[in-house]
Amino acid sequence: MHNQLLQSGCPPVSVSVLCRLFGVARSTTYYQPRGRHLEPHCDPVCVEAVRAVIQAHPTYGVRMTHARLTKGLGMVVNRKKIHRIMRLHRWTCRQRRIGRTPRVEHRKSIAPAPNQRWATDIASVDCGQDGWCAFVPVIDCCSREVLGWELAHTARAKTAERALEEALLQRFGTTRGAPAGLTLRHDNGLVFSSRAYRALVRDYGLTQEYIAPYTPEQNGLCERFIRTFKEECSWQHRFDNLATAKAVIARYIEHDNTQRTHSALKYNTPRHTYLTLCTQIHQQAA
Repeated sequence: MHNQLLQSGCPPVSVSVLCRLFGVARSTTYYQPRGRHLEPHCDPVCVEAVRAVIQAHPTYGVRMTHARLTKGLGMVVNRKKIHRIMRLHRWTCRQRRIGRTPRVEHRKSIAPAPNQRWATDIASVDCGQDGWCAFVPVIDCCSREVLGWELAHTARAKTAERALEEALLQRFGTTRGAPAGLTLRHDNGLVFSSRAYRALVRDYGLTQEYIAPYTPEQNGLCERFIRTFKEECSWQHRFDNLATAKAVIARYIEHDNTQRTHSALKYNTPRHTYLTLCTQIHQQAA
């Protein structure tokens, strides 16, 4: 517009005056579109490495992709560079908006040491011809390790009981080996509030810890694991039946415990974190 006025023989007018007359911000006048012309300047080797990680793990974000490249593949690359590549290629996902929560007492789900607090919950998994089935995991709130889980046709107390029994056997070798003070955190669902489940937990020496209503963040570790499980396992497979789903889930649980790194664990695996913490506790006790 400014050049057209000069070519027509009109007296020169400053850009600020024109913007004020047309009601346009000066930042809009000086704006230069960018993004497309920056894409060819990206490191092609790094782009292909990021592409390979994204194809293998479609749900990985910037931090997990950077951890996979640096700790898993040994690349020396800045996280900002990974962020720029993923943003230019539109390989990032929009974050969900956080809504309002009721004013209740804030209780963190994390535990300072292993075997102090476990967490459990119930999720639904599509198992093909067997319909929607109930998935019940039990995790350690310190190491994030999945100690036990169960997948059954219905979400009944027996399903949650089998998951808890498997967790006790996995960690202590017996169902009655829980140390004093071990708590089990969960929501206020009918399964965890049933008389049979409460009696079983009490018999095994655990203490139930209910979260406040409408505050799933108080059971955030288990809720976050279930979301990751859906994104990386159940939503990426079309199970034919319950048996097929159990086989795939068992492999994923083993992968999550022994191979998948967690940002909250300084990008270590849950099993490695548990063994490291146990070694430190034994050394301090000695």
